[in-house]
Amino acid sequence: MNQDNKVKFMKAALAEANKAFSKQEVPVGAIVVCKDIIIARAHNLTETLKDPTAHAEMQAITAAANWLGGKYLTECTIYVTLEPCAMCAGAIGWSQAGALVFGAADEKKGYRTISDSLLHPKTNVESGVMEKESSELLLKFFKERR
Repeated sequence: MNQDNKVKFMKAALAEANKAFSKQEVPVGAIVVCKDIIIARAHNLTETLKDPTAHAEMQAITAAANWLGGKYLTECTIYVTLEPCAMCAGAIGWSQAGALVFGAADEKKGYRTISDSLLHPKTNVESGVMEKESSELLLKFFKERR
């Protein structure tokens, strides 16, 4: 996929992150793209739903699987503004997503602090797409709460 499309889709994920921000949720957004069509959009809802598993990626995977009518996302790319945590990486692995593209690294809770093998071996990963914008939104959120 070309860089312009990656940026376009990451902007859609950032729009979701901004929805989370406006709900006083940690501003993480995710979308799932299949054959250049956005089939799922989601953002963190852990506070709203009072559910620690309601991360953007988990919501997006569920919506995409429902849209596709099956549990495997082999022909899909998941775009997320922040490096997935271990829980979300495990779910991405179980979904067998074709690709994962994320913006900001998460040096404290990101899956890479544990193991790259949480993802499916065939999942292609690209990091740093719109990293600055993703990081700035997260920093703004936490700065306002301290």
